[in-house]
Amino acid sequence: MTYKQSRRIFLQKTALLTGGLFLGYHFPDIRALANDQDNVADTVRLGIIGTGSRGQYLMTHINLIPGIEIVAVCDNYKPNLDKGVEMTGGKAEAFTDFRNLLEKNDIDGIIIATPLHLHAVMSIDSLKSGLHVFCEKAMAKTPGECLAMYNAQLETGKILLIGHQRMFNPRYLKAFEMINRGQLGNITQVRAYWHRNNDWRREVPEPSLERKINWRLYWDYSEGLMTELGSHQIQVANFIKKDFPRRVTGTGSINYWHDGREVFDNVNLVYEYPDGSSLIYDSMISNAHYGYEEQIMGPKGTMELEAGRIYSENPPPAPGILQLLNNIEHKIFDPLPLGGKSWIPETAVQDKGEYIYEVDLEDDGTALEMEGFAQMIRENRHSDILLREAYYASIAAVLGNEAIKKGEMITFPEEYIL
Repeated sequence: MTYKQSRRIFLQKTALLTGGLFLGYHFPDIRALANDQDNVADTVRLGIIGTGSRGQYLMTHINLIPGIEIVAVCDNYKPNLDKGVEMTGGKAEAFTDFRNLLEKNDIDGIIIATPLHLHAVMSIDSLKSGLHVFCEKAMAKTPGECLAMYNAQLETGKILLIGHQRMFNPRYLKAFEMINRGQLGNITQVRAYWHRNNDWRREVPEPSLERKINWRLYWDYSEGLMTELGSHQIQVANFIKKDFPRRVTGTGSINYWHDGREVFDNVNLVYEYPDGSSLIYDSMISNAHYGYEEQIMGPKGTMELEAGRIYSENPPPAPGILQLLNNIEHKIFDPLPLGGKSWIPETAVQDKGEYIYEVDLEDDGTALEMEGFAQMIRENRHSDILLREAYYASIAAVLGNEAIKKGEMITFPEEYIL
């Protein structure tokens, strides 16, 4: 099935799923996106700042979507800039300074896919230039920068969307609806993890480019695993809990990749919500066996969102069990001896669960998020809920690193509560 076909099936089904329900006002008009997009009347013209690996990934998805045109690209590393122009078929105007790009008068919005330490200044300047902004996650490097970005959106009234694509992922949208309807009961714990087995390092053509190319490995430019990976899963937990954690504690270290990097190669944290429930989070880049997952647990069941499965705490008994119960009821078996076992080991449940969504889009939500951004521009409709979710997740991720560095419980600062 092609992306276009699977996308249309998903959007048509999701339009029915979300229409009038709690997701409806959080997102761009899903029904509008479900229409045939081959003949979009209003083409959205975008500039993209940062055409490295993530920027190219976004461009790959945008190139599949009718009604969006990339007319300008910007990067201060020539190989990336050249690749960005190439991916537009040579049509985009090239810039090495993002401020010059912002002076163009024929663009509707900006996509920012640069290192984390540049997110705030680029987003704020773009908003104040009268442009709508999609900025990759996490929102910014410090709580103060996150707040400054949020306030810039309020001041300008322009759209500011942060790149947490799970909010546009088919499995997640369906799971959010099911959880909101109470199918798991009150959520008592979320466990999430993201495990990889690679050094996160990229080849450097000359030593002077080490920090420019491998910026993720250094505290001046990056917040490491927590913002690059963890912010996604904190945001999912917050959205499900309809709240944000007030305290965090944890540990982290460099225990494998001793190659001069500064950021941790493993983290383990516990985030505490006001109702006493927790998000237990860990991430490492030296073992990929368990991959990544968000496990949502309540008294009625469990969901694994990446796998797209739901597990009941009381699944219907299998036919063999029914026969066994019938035998017991009719006293076919002899009584147990007095010295028999008085307990049963509580090993993991072997129930394979049920899929929560029957159609899977050939995308992780990124293309739909790009479509959503374009639709928000057409409608001039900002989602404060999505921005708040990104804001609190980004700050929580940064506070996680602070808790690790200080070796103490960190409380969410009052001055950053919106």
